[in-house]
Amino acid sequence: MLPALVFLALAAFAAALLGAPHAGRAVTLHLVLAVGAMPLICGAMTHFIPVLTRTRTASAGVLALPAVALAGGVLAVASFGLPGMGWGRYAGALLAATAAGTLLVWSRYRRLRMLGRAHPGLAWYEAALACLVCALLAVLAGAVWPQQWAALRRLHLHLNTLGFVGLTAVGTLTVLLPTAAGRPDPEAGPRLRRDLPWAVSGTLLVATGAAWFSPLAAIGAVFWAIPLLRLGTGWLRLYRADVFARHGAAPSLAAALAGLAFSLLIGAAAATGIPALTPAPAFVAGFLLPLVSGAASQLLPVWLRPGVQGAWHARLRGQLGRHGGTRAMLFCASGVTAGTGREWGLMLGAATLLWFVLQAIAALVRARLSRRATPT
Repeated sequence: MLPALVFLALAAFAAALLGAPHAGRAVTLHLVLAVGAMPLICGAMTHFIPVLTRTRTASAGVLALPAVALAGGVLAVASFGLPGMGWGRYAGALLAATAAGTLLVWSRYRRLRMLGRAHPGLAWYEAALACLVCALLAVLAGAVWPQQWAALRRLHLHLNTLGFVGLTAVGTLTVLLPTAAGRPDPEAGPRLRRDLPWAVSGTLLVATGAAWFSPLAAIGAVFWAIPLLRLGTGWLRLYRADVFARHGAAPSLAAALAGLAFSLLIGAAAATGIPALTPAPAFVAGFLLPLVSGAASQLLPVWLRPGVQGAWHARLRGQLGRHGGTRAMLFCASGVTAGTGREWGLMLGAATLLWFVLQAIAALVRARLSRRATPT
């Protein structure tokens, strides 16, 4: 299921970017976040939560939760794009909130049942799920509080982007980039424990400020900058050669962190009234695209063929990460140009993403053929 969710997310991103000049902003964002990112992140959590709690793999019921979230995302997109589907906004939010809430309860249950102390990354996932539930409840609140709909929509957007996606991403990147580099980060665990209060407080301040009182958003951006700066400086100290390499997953993962920081910066600047800044396109092009492509380069071999890692996994990982450094630079350029109001920046991101998709398809075909040719 996870490889299918990866390619679904990549397809949703590409469709949203290519259709952005013609579709409305709401359709584009919901296609990216609700259909692409949300089911993939929920699916990834069903894989990572058992790892972080050192418990058995998820049951069939839990593994079905990303499909429930996907159904909610499809309804949300339909509510903006099809006539007579206004009810889909609320039905989709209810479905997705049910999936996210169930996943959160399951994570807490696994935490209580495990032996020893949970990995600190688990708290980031649980905070991210709580933000997603609150974001979806804000949509439902709009049905009974219509006079606050504009504010609730902004609250929903920021709890989704910085809260659900941002917290999940930073919690994962902290461990994933050292894994891609092949060298552990001894400060990863303490940093995750130390920085979570800053990131959660920053998310709540940005979301509340964007909804009702803009000065809070600037304070929240400063709070969020603390974990991003600590993580970035730690990577430059330990993994500089991997971050600036020509190939591999590490450059794209580092570009994702830079893209998140940039979208946060211009979001704070836009809140002060600086014109021609567009944080949402910067978030998608400069953060989400390198995040998913970099994570897929590292994780797809594991998800396609679980178990002991061997030459097949290393070969496929190398093929997926080929020219990863070049793509990272293009994604960064796409995020900067899209975030400063240039529409061609999204097209650059779409073209770079399609390059990765075609490369991934070719790599998977070669891997499948080589696996068939290997004698048993």
